[in-house]
Amino acid sequence: MSTLSSAAQQALVEFQNCAQWEQRARLVLHYGAQLNELAEEQRSADNLIHGCETRVWLILDRQTQPWRFQVASEARLLRGLLALLLVRIDGLNAEQMLSVDLAEWFKQLGLARQLSPSRSNGLNAVLKAMHELLQQPSA
Repeated sequence: MSTLSSAAQQALVEFQNCAQWEQRARLVLHYGAQLNELAEEQRSADNLIHGCETRVWLILDRQTQPWRFQVASEARLLRGLLALLLVRIDGLNAEQMLSVDLAEWFKQLGLARQLSPSRSNGLNAVLKAMHELLQQPSA
């Protein structure tokens, strides 16, 4: 398994310090509120992830160094989960991303019981799409 970045380690500590689900839920929403909004033109069919019940858009910003993913969803809780996915993969290359066990990550955060199978499948679809975007040649 890949090592955790300092941001992922910090998130892990924050979530492990939560005694109840309500505290963790507020923290998930807090992480989601920190995501940058995607412009309306970025919320296109080309950037839509298939395999998610709720619409999720994903882009790879190749203008920044290092490259950064931007992700959006209309669902507040899912925005938070996506933000936590971004925290987990921060600093990883494409091959390291393949070894990320999202189920284990969300279990460590104390969120596994709140993830339905369809939501877990959707988050894994986002991770797979991230990997595929990294494999594409720069335009």
